[in-house]
Amino acid sequence: MPVTINAHIAYRFADPTDFLLQMEAAAIPEQILSGPGLTTSQSEHFARISGEDAIGERIWLRVQGDFTADYAITAQVERTLPAIDTLASLPPHELPGEAVAYLFDSRFCQSDRFHSFVDAEFRDTQGGARINAIHDWVYRKFTYAPGSSTATTTALDSFVERQGVCRDYAHVVISLARASGIPARYVSCYAPNVEPQDFHAVAEVFLADADGAPGSGSWHLVDATEMADRAHMVKIGVGRDAAEVSFLTSYGMAEFVDKSITVTED
Repeated sequence: MPVTINAHIAYRFADPTDFLLQMEAAAIPEQILSGPGLTTSQSEHFARISGEDAIGERIWLRVQGDFTADYAITAQVERTLPAIDTLASLPPHELPGEAVAYLFDSRFCQSDRFHSFVDAEFRDTQGGARINAIHDWVYRKFTYAPGSSTATTTALDSFVERQGVCRDYAHVVISLARASGIPARYVSCYAPNVEPQDFHAVAEVFLADADGAPGSGSWHLVDATEMADRAHMVKIGVGRDAAEVSFLTSYGMAEFVDKSITVTED
């Protein structure tokens, strides 16, 4: 089913400022994109660079004064969706290089602090069944509360408070998965039915392929908020946590002016 996306952001920069913009849907095989795409106001500098794991693109811009970006696209999502609980995890020594980095701690996901918890809470599960158990635990125990967290809130903070927004849910799932020896990364995306509608964030875990071929595996989306259907999520980019895939990362003072996101299923 096609997903139509319209996004608008506006910022003001008092001084000439460099920033990274990442708000376009990723041009990857599972997403067929069509439409006018991205339009930005005038800038001193505009250069595209690859996103993490070559998923999506970032744009370097240098701007002084008012800046706007408008994005309009239709995405046809064609994603394979096996039942996660039927998939095994790979032993660490069999993981491909692309997945190894997502076992480590990162700025917002202190997975080493969760080892004793996952061993006690999920000891009877492994692989995809453990991921499902983690998803269910976070969904049951957490309250979705806009405004309850900030840009500095970590997975450990959220675990203690038991509340947050999609960013926080994703960070906790990622941390618990990594503490279980399962690679996990942060995915920024667009998705229908997100309330309030905004850029969305989910986790993605690396599990063995269903055919059981040695060393083979793939990434699978996990949304513990249960607001978005993984069949209709449109990926923007990936990273170890939110710090690596923000829609705008400014290297100077930036004043937020306006933002609007609409995502609909046609």
